[in-house]
Amino acid sequence: MVVEKRHPIPVAEAIKRVVSVPICTETIQENIYNCEGYILAEDIVATYDIPRFDKSPYDGFAIRSEDSQGASGENRIAFEVVDHIGAGAVSSQTLQQGQAVRIMTGAQIPEGADAVVMLEQTTETTNGFTVRKPFGHLENISLQGEETKTGDVVLHRGQRINAGAVAVLATFGYAEIPVYRKPTAAIIATGSELLDVTDDLEPGKIRNSNGPMIHALLQKEGITCERYNIQKDYYDDSLDVVQSALAKHDIVITTGGVSVGDFDYLPDIYRALEAEVLFNKVAMRPGSVTTVAVVNHKYLFGLSGNPSACYSGFELFTKPALYHMMGARKYYPAMVRATLMEDFSKANPFTRFVRAEAMINGREATVRPSGFNKSGAVVSIAHSNAMMMLPGGTRGYRIGHEVDVLLTASEMYQQELYL
Repeated sequence: MVVEKRHPIPVAEAIKRVVSVPICTETIQENIYNCEGYILAEDIVATYDIPRFDKSPYDGFAIRSEDSQGASGENRIAFEVVDHIGAGAVSSQTLQQGQAVRIMTGAQIPEGADAVVMLEQTTETTNGFTVRKPFGHLENISLQGEETKTGDVVLHRGQRINAGAVAVLATFGYAEIPVYRKPTAAIIATGSELLDVTDDLEPGKIRNSNGPMIHALLQKEGITCERYNIQKDYYDDSLDVVQSALAKHDIVITTGGVSVGDFDYLPDIYRALEAEVLFNKVAMRPGSVTTVAVVNHKYLFGLSGNPSACYSGFELFTKPALYHMMGARKYYPAMVRATLMEDFSKANPFTRFVRAEAMINGREATVRPSGFNKSGAVVSIAHSNAMMMLPGGTRGYRIGHEVDVLLTASEMYQQELYL
């Protein structure tokens, strides 16, 4: 094994190198009931106007606005109700002077009407109602095409499909959706010190936590993955399993084996595969030895064997690569500024990513470390929904400082209700 000299690059540069590789999955058709979380491969256009017709946004009465002119508290004007329609029904009446149609929210405006009186603005009479104010032309009417016109682009290529997008697709009759295929991934945990989750502990051994953690992170993104047996620190066996995984999957994620120790074989495996190494050291803590390579238009992610470093590497590099492969327009980590609520006095020679608990209330965001924060920490990951990004060259931070926070949770909940 050759020990190589490594040169750290900035985190932002490392991320850019990952998403600059021209790797993209092919386009497939996915049913509307299974398309959530996919990335659109084509623009989606409106197949008709919305609203399809002039309609009422309220329960009330459709009237001719000219008939209400001059109405006041001292001069109430009366209307006769000549029809009653609900949503989905169309009145056969054409309104004449002094007439009105009882109308429900969403119903089509009848012929002759050009305004809607909300129910609470009327006083009931024997055969209709009175009003105490005049109504203007098109008052309280939702006009045909005011939201969307036929042919308008309503969803864009590269947009992630969420529940709202599904509603739009259904509205316009799209049952089969053009999307980018989600990549598949292989997970390979390496290290002779590792035991399976169900194994009894032995002297000098630890259970494999990285494999199940990466599997859960991939599941959260809807990525199908295959788990390989834990690989001991043997070069030939490790090379064989990585080659086997590459033959079947778009991404191979290994944990451990990327340092420069006597039993860290992954750098040699990358050379044997003739992989292009995008980087093998990043100016960050934890996870500085994170390595990313490309071979045959497939990604190889060499994540640290330390749990917190492994987690950081996935969030910073693997997740953007997943969405880059699927043609997403947005794939960089989401960042916010937050007020630090607890001292963090550790000096930072490199940019440090600290597992943290963030709280966002309206326009205010606060954050605090989620617990023990060395690279081998596990428990603090379970109590975090974010990572604080603390620039290198600092001597620590105090309560009240503003810091950058990378949000890692797809949803954030809180114990108290703030409304």
